[in-house]
Amino acid sequence: MKTFTIAVIAGDGVGIEVIPQAKRVLERIGKKHDISFAFQDFEWGAEHFFRWGRMMPAGAIDLLQPCDAILLGAVGHPEIADHTTLNGLLLPIRRAFDQYANVRPAYLYPGVVSPLAKPRGGDIDFVVVRENTEGEYAQVGGFVYQLQPEEVAIQTSVFTRRGVERIVRFAFELAVSREKKKKVTSITKSNAQGYSMVLWDRTFDEVARQFPGIETESLLVDAAAMNFIRRPESFDVVVGSNLFCDILSDISAIIIGSMGLAASANLDPLRRYPSMFEPVHGSAPDIAGKGVVNPLATILSAGMMLDHLQMGEAAREVEAAVAAVLAEGQVRTPDLGGKSSTEEVTSAVLEKLG
Repeated sequence: MKTFTIAVIAGDGVGIEVIPQAKRVLERIGKKHDISFAFQDFEWGAEHFFRWGRMMPAGAIDLLQPCDAILLGAVGHPEIADHTTLNGLLLPIRRAFDQYANVRPAYLYPGVVSPLAKPRGGDIDFVVVRENTEGEYAQVGGFVYQLQPEEVAIQTSVFTRRGVERIVRFAFELAVSREKKKKVTSITKSNAQGYSMVLWDRTFDEVARQFPGIETESLLVDAAAMNFIRRPESFDVVVGSNLFCDILSDISAIIIGSMGLAASANLDPLRRYPSMFEPVHGSAPDIAGKGVVNPLATILSAGMMLDHLQMGEAAREVEAAVAAVLAEGQVRTPDLGGKSSTEEVTSAVLEKLG
């Protein structure tokens, strides 16, 4: 029997509710495929901050390093500034383990209604690939005259040829592996950002020449936001900077029916360090503790984790079970127009897994 050690950070808000559901699914699929999971639970996040003044302990990275993967629920609390929670837990993990590829699939499942007028199940099927360790989120800068009337804040974006080249290459390789359009769309803003985005455009063109069988498209980020709404069916793999694809992937999540269906992976494609898997929806304090959060984004993220751990058949079965529950339309949480609880939705997925 193959055993995987999984670091589990349930985190804050609804993360505490969805992580146990993902564990239930992993344990069930594990029995079918002779896999076992050694879950190591780390109670880091807002409550840790309230007690110790930091989101995770000083030696957190060393504790995570031996694990095969990391499963994260959510980070964020209404009483803690967002920049504190993000820079205290999520971003340090991404950087320490060089998880430079953030992958966010956008698939409109049959049985789910998009807020857009035209698309039906299967019409939207693309992946947003986000550069995850540098760019606009590099945290280079500082304050001058802090908290004084003349205060100045300097925030510097950092784009390296290495960083751009490797995420663009990852996007092209992903497009090669997909069965659909074989297309990569680059998101930029080089008309206004004449250095960082010009470097991005040049690097994209250089990598594209190495993949002659892949169609390419370059869009300014504002045009991309418009076209995610106007023609989402035209996209296959979308690649962009940390900030641009952070925003665009929220659009892609909502046009497939709900943030509660948006899974994501923070990958070290070279497999030197553990990769991290999490739902996009965050801690959702408005519904935390009510037992109605949609667990499917976390379950789908766990499926992405299985695929990264080279358990492809198990991953496909998890996604197929989620798809079957959504197609039937009988059991669904309020975000999808239903009245089912978090636990009831997970139980329906488990039933499909057999």
